[in-house]
Amino acid sequence: MTATVLLVEDERKLRDLVRSYLERAGYMVLSTGSGAEAISLASSAAPDLVVLDLGLPDVPGETVAREIRAAGGTLILMLTARSAEEDRIAGLELGADDYVTKPFSPRELVLRAQAILRRGAAVATDQGVSRFGDGALVIDEPRRVALVRGAAVDLTPTEWGLLVTLSTVPGRVYSRFELINRVRGYEFEGYERTIDSHVKNLRRKIEEEPGNPAIIQTVLGGGYRLGMTRDG
Repeated sequence: MTATVLLVEDERKLRDLVRSYLERAGYMVLSTGSGAEAISLASSAAPDLVVLDLGLPDVPGETVAREIRAAGGTLILMLTARSAEEDRIAGLELGADDYVTKPFSPRELVLRAQAILRRGAAVATDQGVSRFGDGALVIDEPRRVALVRGAAVDLTPTEWGLLVTLSTVPGRVYSRFELINRVRGYEFEGYERTIDSHVKNLRRKIEEEPGNPAIIQTVLGGGYRLGMTRDG
């Protein structure tokens, strides 16, 4: 089935250019230059991916991202002229699945979009229900549901991918480089440390004490591991 991409960019020439590249790649594309309209379209059209410019004239892109993320697990690829590391991390902490800075190559953007959508499809079709820590953590891959202490947790696609990857071999240490490649589905050169932002968000949702995590543990100089054993 053809994936739907919602393109939110206020600069018309750039919007038309990116739209043409996405359409040539086979995607159905909805586009707007308005943050308010983007929120409405995201709700009514349920796109598979939102390509979101943060510098919008009416509603800040960050607000649009929060609204879209709060409504569900829609994939988000952010576009921005802000290239500082703090800005990239701030975008990822809002729940973005990827971050592209301007100026950028439309071909690269399409490749990023394809990788995000492939990863989203893969995690949606994984099979199996796994339990850890005497049932404290349950990962139901067919339904794409994570239960922590009996309560369902709303995870972004990247957070879900991280949790599933770490749970594959509990106790095994996964480096940041390995996680970013496994979760994003392509080599994310120069951005390994941004995985920390996603882990931070994930811990807020699943840990009783995010500052003293028991589920996702940091291994100094190594990376991260699942701190629970598999039941049974």
